[in-house]
Amino acid sequence: MATDVEVVLDAHAELGEGAIWHAQRQVLYWVDILKQQVHVFNPKTRRNRTIQLAEPVGTVVPRKAGGVMVAAKHGFAHLDLNTEMLAFYADPEPDKPANRFNDGKCDPAGRFWAGTMPMSGSEPTGSLYCLFPDRTVKKMLSPVTVSNGIAWSLDARTMYFIDTPRRVVDAFDYDFATANISNRRDAIVVPPELGWPDGCTIDAEGMLWIAHYGGGCVTRWNPQTGALLAKLPVPATNVTSVAFGGATLDVLYITTARAGLSPLAIRQNPHEGALFATRPGVTGIEAFEFAG
Repeated sequence: MATDVEVVLDAHAELGEGAIWHAQRQVLYWVDILKQQVHVFNPKTRRNRTIQLAEPVGTVVPRKAGGVMVAAKHGFAHLDLNTEMLAFYADPEPDKPANRFNDGKCDPAGRFWAGTMPMSGSEPTGSLYCLFPDRTVKKMLSPVTVSNGIAWSLDARTMYFIDTPRRVVDAFDYDFATANISNRRDAIVVPPELGWPDGCTIDAEGMLWIAHYGGGCVTRWNPQTGALLAKLPVPATNVTSVAFGGATLDVLYITTARAGLSPLAIRQNPHEGALFATRPGVTGIEAFEFAG
């Protein structure tokens, strides 16, 4: 297991999140929630394109018909990468102005899952939603406090989900045809010394990789047994999301955040909020695109 983690973009992100590799375009999408930005990073040129939005954006996913989809403050929207304009599809929480969307991904059927969280406080006012290709939205899970990492098993029979304050990775039986989830149970229990579980992804062996906010690391787990397989230190305090990328999906990209850190902490480690990468010795799978 590789232990070298390098800075590929010294982004100074306030709250870097939502890393996802688009295999068709060979670029990494990611967001800075608090700066209200969507980023497109090209590892070949080391250039990072920044698209400035008018509201916080929790996550980004590729769209099969072109452009990307985002889960923004006011709901699910299509972002045209040419015009940089948002076209909103649905806002499932118009009655909850104190909430915003956070992390999310597309499932194997091309449906876009994303959840909400309170912008301040710690009350469980959020929910997990699914945007279907026909633009209808269904609430899938409630209540949720900080909706975060989500992934599906290689056989598409299990969905994994992280509500960060619980320090647990939940497993659900997942119905590919309907998107229904059931039989909630604990798959992984994260000990406090590892910080808070944040974003996650799955590798080609079916193992889960988890970013740890406040824990300065990425971990690899067997979700069938709950066993911790590896811990990869990251030279940043708040590790927020992970995504496999590169031509052969052998590069693990890692976003981080400097929000909440003191000026002294940032002076001591100016790479807080950077985008990192490493080659962990295993490969990932292609990210699913939104089918609508």
